[in-house]
Amino acid sequence: MDITSFLIYCMIATFTPGPTNIVILSTVHNSGSKKAMKYTYGATIGFGLLLVISAMLNTMLITILPKIIMVMQIIGSCYMLYLAYQIYKMDISNRAVNHAATFMSGFLMQFFNPKVVLFTITVIPSFIMPYYIAIPAVTISIIAITLIGFLAFMTWVLFGTIFKKLLQKHKKTVNVMMALSLAYAAIMLWI
Repeated sequence: MDITSFLIYCMIATFTPGPTNIVILSTVHNSGSKKAMKYTYGATIGFGLLLVISAMLNTMLITILPKIIMVMQIIGSCYMLYLAYQIYKMDISNRAVNHAATFMSGFLMQFFNPKVVLFTITVIPSFIMPYYIAIPAVTISIIAITLIGFLAFMTWVLFGTIFKKLLQKHKKTVNVMMALSLAYAAIMLWI
């Protein structure tokens, strides 16, 4: 296995902006890093579970892949547009806790996030299974990929924490930009 290509693919897929990372940044911005960590833990567990499902059901997924992608695009786009709307309409004068950023919402987001789903159904068959089929090797690979995902999520929490004052100074503008980013990601699923 070409470990360099594997790591580059994992880093690009997990560290680049996507729906989960944007929600994490928005949560830190509006509710603080403690609330964002709950969401991050849920997102990490969901991410890891998707990797396990991918490894276990890889051959079955290949035969029904086009149907899964279409359903994930529809559900994912709708969910991302809903999140964009929630971020946009967030009351900037109200300091109330963001109830959308829970462990469960972070967990569920992974199953409706096309970027994550496509990553998890490609990384295992492309980089792991051609070289390793033993359960311990696949398990170690899943743990390593999940750890990379967690580090990516933590980077966004840290980024939000470091730049929180700047982000809060321009709160409405930041919310609009994050909402537009999510809406753009949802629309790009269909182009």
